Amino acid sequence: MEKFEIHILGCGCAVPTTRHNPSAQIVNVRDKLSLVDCGEGTQLQMRYHHLRFMNLRNIFISHLHGDHCLGLIGLISSFGLLGRTADLHVYAPADYDDLFHRQLDIFCQGLEYRVVFHPVDTTRHDCIYDDRSVSIHTLPLDHRMPCCGFLFKEKPTLPHIRRDVTDYYGIPVSQLNNIKNGADWTLPDGTVIPNSRLTRPAAVPRSYAYCSDTAYKPDLIPLLEGVTLLYHEATYGDDRQDRAEKYRHSTARQAARLASECHAGQLLIGHYSAHYPDETVLLQQAREVFPNTISANEGMKISL
Repeated sequence: MEKFEIHILGCGCAVPTTRHNPSAQIVNVRDKLSLVDCGEGTQLQMRYHHLRFMNLRNIFISHLHGDHCLGLIGLISSFGLLGRTADLHVYAPADYDDLFHRQLDIFCQGLEYRVVFHPVDTTRHDCIYDDRSVSIHTLPLDHRMPCCGFLFKEKPTLPHIRRDVTDYYGIPVSQLNNIKNGADWTLPDGTVIPNSRLTRPAAVPRSYAYCSDTAYKPDLIPLLEGVTLLYHEATYGDDRQDRAEKYRHSTARQAARLASECHAGQLLIGHYSAHYPDETVLLQQAREVFPNTISANEGMKISL
């Protein structure tokens, strides 16, 4: 099965603690790396966890609160110092366009590579990136400022050849690609061997949804239906429901409710408030609603 991995670099809230860094994740789909959010310390976390800078192609910023983007300019500057030459694509809310380019002019002069900014409409569910391996779609969220999540959808792969069967019928290797694409095989006597006997079904395409800062938002349910892994912020527990409502965040229980309603395969919670010295209480509350919940932690790698 092709690689589809999530690396957690930071899963804390606005105030860094000795246990958690601000938000940042690497999504690796078939060895194509994307960075999702870039809080302070992200480049140090990439170094620490041996994630190669030069393999990073795209950066996706969910919104313009500092714990999600203040590490970006430093990372871009470091790329320049390390001699990067490949283009870097940054997808971020449209409101960031002017400020981003002014920061580049001040802190990142003389880069020998292009930084391409892609303004994102956070109010729409759009496909903003597409290649042979994956498509990436925005997820409109409900926060105190324009904010969106990101849905990574793996492209379907072709069926698997049953070599024991194709060898039995003496099918030339040159014809295997046609069979992968649905062709039957006709024997010299005219007997047709159906494609279903020559192949095994391909693996079901996987998907990953990143829902950063947001209040509980039932509008997301149809967009997330059947997602393999859902990352959803769980800033607060039941004891701070009022703060979740005030600051447009979610409780762990609300994150689990959304996971249950969209029939997610698994829920990953994060973005913990510094109020909680131990997020076990958040995990317990989420599991009461959606048992297949795990809690994010720096250094965690999840393979889908």
